[in-house]
Amino acid sequence: MKKKIIIAVAIVAVAVVAWLLLAGGKKDSTVSFETAKAEKTMIQNSITATGTIEPVTSVTVGTQVSGIVSHLYVDYNSVVHRGQVIAELDKTNLTSELNTARANLSSAQSSLDYEQANFNRYQQLFDKGLVSANDYETAHLSFLKAREQVNTARESVRKAQTNLGYATITSPIDGIVLSKSVEEGQTVAASFNTPELFTIAQDLTDMRVIADIDEADIGGVREGQRVSFTVDAFPDDHFEGQVTQVRQQATTESNVVTYEVVISAPNNDLKLMPGLTANVTIYTLEKNDVLAVQSKALRFMPNEMLLAEGQTIEDVDAPQKVWTLEGNVFKAHAVQTGITNGLLTEITGGITEGTEVITGFSIDGGDTANASEQASNPFMPRPRNNNRQNNQQRK
Repeated sequence: MKKKIIIAVAIVAVAVVAWLLLAGGKKDSTVSFETAKAEKTMIQNSITATGTIEPVTSVTVGTQVSGIVSHLYVDYNSVVHRGQVIAELDKTNLTSELNTARANLSSAQSSLDYEQANFNRYQQLFDKGLVSANDYETAHLSFLKAREQVNTARESVRKAQTNLGYATITSPIDGIVLSKSVEEGQTVAASFNTPELFTIAQDLTDMRVIADIDEADIGGVREGQRVSFTVDAFPDDHFEGQVTQVRQQATTESNVVTYEVVISAPNNDLKLMPGLTANVTIYTLEKNDVLAVQSKALRFMPNEMLLAEGQTIEDVDAPQKVWTLEGNVFKAHAVQTGITNGLLTEITGGITEGTEVITGFSIDGGDTANASEQASNPFMPRPRNNNRQNNQQRK
């Protein structure tokens, strides 16, 4: 019995001490409201991606004939002009083929001259009835064959001349040599595909960025949108461009779907070099000089726990509204909204510039409760009627 009494006394003592501690540490709470003015500003939204810088126009120069590279007249970064000779292949075999074709043409021409004279003779004899029709037709056929052989030989000469011309490689455009794939003395073979000798960029002052945009973001990208980007080579410089093309073909890699977006990149100072990686920001939404409030102001709703003595609420029935504190009255204002980027929302009607709206509150100077947190809390009471009031502080 004594033990039970001692235990009971101890429990009561602990309860009394706890009550005293709690009662002594209890302080009046203070509710502070955060406000922000409706102001004219710029609302923008953007997406980020990476891309590769490349020339707008670049041409790969190859050769249609096989042979040994005998001369190279340009190197990396050489400035070339349209029609300028940049390389030559060994022409020995090609010249020999041309000479053979010309000899065959001369022989075919001699045969044609003989067959034509023979046919003319048989025609005169046939008209006089001195030869049979069979002999006349035979002479005529031989003449036609000789004429076709001359045409074939003439085409062979043209082909040989063209191949010989291919041995002299010229630049197809004005530009600068970006890459060189061969050296003098190297043999190139054009049996199945065209060997690549040079890559020439037309104008390095006019570059572009090929950016890979995620499928979740591509829906907001449009031609003409403003773009800013940086490159690691010049981290302090910001370059400007705009979207010029949104390509429809998708690329899938590691189950990630991306789309190519072409971005113009003026390069008057020649800082941008082909192959650099660009960190791209595409502004998918931009609107200047619009009246806007913080988006969380549209989610704020005063509730009974925030009310103090003498505070009332004047609510309105509207799908979108913001709240102001006018004296001891929390007043709702129906508003019409426009574009939003998540942080700011355009206000097209309902309040004027400079109106100070409530965006959130904090208790005892502690955690700030913004409108979204308040709205998602099922235990936060709501106003009972339209005639309750609020103050900025409650003690």
